[in-house]
Amino acid sequence: MKLFKYLFWILYRIWFYILVALPILILFPLLLISILKESWYPFFFKLARLWAKIILIGMGFHWKIESEQTPEKGKSYMFIANHTSMTDIMLMLVSIKNPFVFVGKKELTKIPLFGFFYKRTCILVDRSSEKSRKAVFLRAQKRLKTGVSICIFPEGGVPEEHIALDEFKDGAFRLAINHQIPIVPITFGDNKKRLSYTFFSGGPGKMRVKIHKFLTTEGLEIKDTKALNEEARRIILKQLQTFNK
Repeated sequence: MKLFKYLFWILYRIWFYILVALPILILFPLLLISILKESWYPFFFKLARLWAKIILIGMGFHWKIESEQTPEKGKSYMFIANHTSMTDIMLMLVSIKNPFVFVGKKELTKIPLFGFFYKRTCILVDRSSEKSRKAVFLRAQKRLKTGVSICIFPEGGVPEEHIALDEFKDGAFRLAINHQIPIVPITFGDNKKRLSYTFFSGGPGKMRVKIHKFLTTEGLEIKDTKALNEEARRIILKQLQTFNK
């Protein structure tokens, strides 16, 4: 029985990477055209959402999204969520229709095919470099001025398995305050069970998403960053506890 489980997990992981690569190969010409101009990013985003749906459905995942508030078309937001799985990127793309740009770790550019487009469409950060972290603000400001939103996983990485929710970094909240854009806290309830970073784990099943009421930054100043950070984390942690009951 254990041998069967381990064999399933190995094949399941291989299938995941096939699903990540195959749609990119099929859509390659369209994806390549869509990144030629920054103004064409909304078209790239639609293709990325299609890619994400193919992966999630192909893995046997079915998502349920509950929204307390819906982002308005044409407005910019700061989307944040808990980070537990390789599927977080895909589920975020499926959950949000407003075009947004990920702020993500530089290491993902090493993934074949995926890394090629990731490097050219996302805002990359080398967390070991203070200079890189500061440069993120400038690049994010530039993208916000084009009308797109930003998505950051504020834990700054995937926490260890026993940690439900790590402390949040301040970057997303400072950026949102600087641009006076709402923060949209989002809770992913099942991604760790579905496909965590532990190799021998995971399987098909539900993916619950809760899009919480937006946190306004109107009138806030940089000194309010920590309080905003703590409020967002409190909301997501409370929802995680509700999901796990």
